[in-house]
This record gives sequence, structure tokens and C-alpha cells, in this order.
Amino acid sequence: MGARVSRGGNSGRVAVLTHRGASASGIMFAGGAMLAGCAMLVGCSPGAAPLPLAPVQRGEQIYAGNCVPCHQPDGHGIAHVYPALAGSVLVNGEVAPLARWVLKGERSAAIPEGRYTTRMPQYGWLNDADAAALLTHLRSHFGNTAGAVQAADIARAMSR
Repeated sequence: MGARVSRGGNSGRVAVLTHRGASASGIMFAGGAMLAGCAMLVGCSPGAAPLPLAPVQRGEQIYAGNCVPCHQPDGHGIAHVYPALAGSVLVNGEVAPLARWVLKGERSAAIPEGRYTTRMPQYGWLNDADAAALLTHLRSHFGNTAGAVQAADIARAMSR
């Protein structure tokens, strides 16, 4: 299969996908560079899965995709709205209360009711390994120096 991008009339860019031996008048798709890029992927081996991320990278990825809007990239939160993770007693303390707060929304005494106007979403959809990676990220970034969290720590905290 080959791909080329050519200029069409009023339609702008057109990607032409052809099978070996087929003419250029084969199947045409509008969409330009995006489809041309997809055509190049056709030759990739099927079933090739991406390599899994190391826990430290996975924790960073989960934080970036779920926590940054509230707690901010630097972990300092937004005053009176979203708590800071940097220097947090909860983040740097025992693992179990932090795990239950993040995964179940079970409020810790370190975060008194009414202190913030927002509510922490529950991330119970995380498996134990991903939860451990996220909590390790929180405990080892933003100036925090608490120890790493293991999947077994999460299982114990959640009574699994």
C-alpha cells in the first residue's frame, strides 16, 4: 500500500491510498495529511502493544491527566479552592489515609470539612499498581520527600 498527498480542486488536500499494482485512481479520501499519516501506519505490525511505562512515568502520566487542573503542575493548588500537595501533611504522612482519600473520597482529619469549597473526585477506578504509582509521584515531587508506595500498600489500605 502506498500513500501520496496531492492537491485537489476545491476540496484542498486529498490523500490517495493505493494498493500495489492499483492505479492512482484507487480509493480517494479527503482529509489530507492526517489520512496520509494513517496510511503510513498500515504497514505497522498488528498486535504490537506499546511498552508499559515504568511506575515513576505512570504516576506522572496519571497526575498530568487527572490532577493538574486542580492541584496545578507545581502541586501548589489554588488558594482556598484546591489544596496544595507540596508540603501536605496528608501527602507526606501515612499511606493508608492518603490512599483512602484519593481512591474513595474518605476525608482525612488532615483535611477538615469546609476548608475548601470544592470536593475531591474519587479515583477508585485506578488499579493498585497505578494508585501506588500516583501516590509515589505525589510523595516524591513538589518538594515532598516521603517514601515510595507499593501496590501491596494500596491493597492493605483498601482492605483488599
